[in-house]
Amino acid sequence: MANTHDAHAQKHSYHLVDPSPWPIVGSFSALVLAGGAVYYMHGGNAWFMLAGLVAVLFTMVRWWMDVVAEGEYQGHHSKIVQIGLRYGMALFIASEVMFFAAFFWAFFNASLYPPEAIGKVWPPASVETFNAWDLPFLNTLILLTSGVTLTWAHHALLDNNRRDVIRGLSLTIALGLIFTGVQAYEYSHAAFGFTDGIYSSTFYMATGFHGFHVIVGTIFLIVCLGRTLKGHFKADHHVGFEAAAWYWHFVDVVWLFLFICVYWLGGK
Repeated sequence: MANTHDAHAQKHSYHLVDPSPWPIVGSFSALVLAGGAVYYMHGGNAWFMLAGLVAVLFTMVRWWMDVVAEGEYQGHHSKIVQIGLRYGMALFIASEVMFFAAFFWAFFNASLYPPEAIGKVWPPASVETFNAWDLPFLNTLILLTSGVTLTWAHHALLDNNRRDVIRGLSLTIALGLIFTGVQAYEYSHAAFGFTDGIYSSTFYMATGFHGFHVIVGTIFLIVCLGRTLKGHFKADHHVGFEAAAWYWHFVDVVWLFLFICVYWLGGK
């Protein structure tokens, strides 16, 4: 029996994932969400789309719970598996860079070569832009500070100082929520709407999707805070925390580009 066990023992450090229902469930949920969105945009009701959204969110939560269990309780996240997970997060952030590059491309294309339809001036004379040194600058300070508090939490984790990890994460989450609130207030007082021309559409697409990423990052950090309170993460094993930190710093950098290019140089 001992020889049989040795013959079937795993002889490598990689994680061979067990069969999971979530890839097929997630694919079907995404199909329902996309189909429901198209149906809603063509005058149908929103229930089909909302059902798909709920299914996608449910799939994400359960799938990530399985990944957490594999790493935290089942011991599958060896050193080499952690490297693979870091590569995966790095490639995901690279894809996000390309995502935002499309919006910056549209903004620069219109601002550097203003079309005749808007008078060949940028921003268009009819648009009342935001003062970059008002709420946008306040939000810049908020996000930069949140990057500092998150770095503090990360260094505390490396020093096994769980109390400061909790403090740093809590402050970062609070700053993320404040940023979202300030941006919502800014939007509510905007002098232009999404469909008011090329300036407004590129402005809302770029800053709006960034705001969405801030919300996602805040949720990411809330999950990390909950895991920290449950005793997860160690100084030499905290890939989930690192992924959240990388994502948040990426969001910070994107905002700096938005502030400089869209609010400051792209405004009046």
